[in-house]
Amino acid sequence: MPPLSHLPAIITPSLLASIRGNAQLPKHSWYFIVGVTLSVINRPDEIPKVFNFVIEHGVGPTENTKPARAEQLQIARKLREGLIKSAAIAGMPKTINGLFALKAATPSELLDEPMGYSPSARRVEVYDMPSSQILCRGQKFFEKVYGKVSKRVMGQMDRSGTEDLGVVARLMYGHLLSNTKILTPAETSFVLLAGLIPQDVNPQLKGHLKGAISNGATAEEVRAVRDVVIRICEASGMVKLGEDAPHAWGWREDVAGV
Repeated sequence: MPPLSHLPAIITPSLLASIRGNAQLPKHSWYFIVGVTLSVINRPDEIPKVFNFVIEHGVGPTENTKPARAEQLQIARKLREGLIKSAAIAGMPKTINGLFALKAATPSELLDEPMGYSPSARRVEVYDMPSSQILCRGQKFFEKVYGKVSKRVMGQMDRSGTEDLGVVARLMYGHLLSNTKILTPAETSFVLLAGLIPQDVNPQLKGHLKGAISNGATAEEVRAVRDVVIRICEASGMVKLGEDAPHAWGWREDVAGV
């Protein structure tokens, strides 16, 4: 994609060092949270800065040494998987742009292509596993996220005016979100939070804030993810909208929290 040189920079080394130093964030999470947020706010050009920083300085929070190759590969895969999973809530176009921006900054030995092995094994699941098995896994993941209201939530989607919404949700949860070979259930929830907060969709965000805790995250971790995403959004120019700025870019109400 062409460089977006006319846009103001969002990411700085000091901002990344500050985020990396947040003791409430699991150390292998902050960089894909930032990467997903940048993708969702349509700033894929800033994602290479995140990747280059973590590859050179480590995941932190206090270290400042270049990771070994095995850890570099882990970092690259987690960042790619975060972008892949964000397609469920932000759409394929942004995932495509984010992945290609990341690829341009990634050494060839840290790529899982062409026709290479991805530890997600999604190609195997699509072509060699019964779809019922994948959909069942997705249903269990959905129920874990939404708990006792899961039937009501899925029922609402089935009765949205078209049953196709429920079908799409089942496909997303089955093939995309419930695959936890690269990102854990809690890390998957972090991706969802990073994707939802910039979009000003509190009804969905509230469910996934609770879902993150159901998926094994602590309340402190969830608050830390929320704070990091808001920091990136605000650095990009997002604001809380008032009655005098109905057409600006931002949030119509306070971002939901736990």
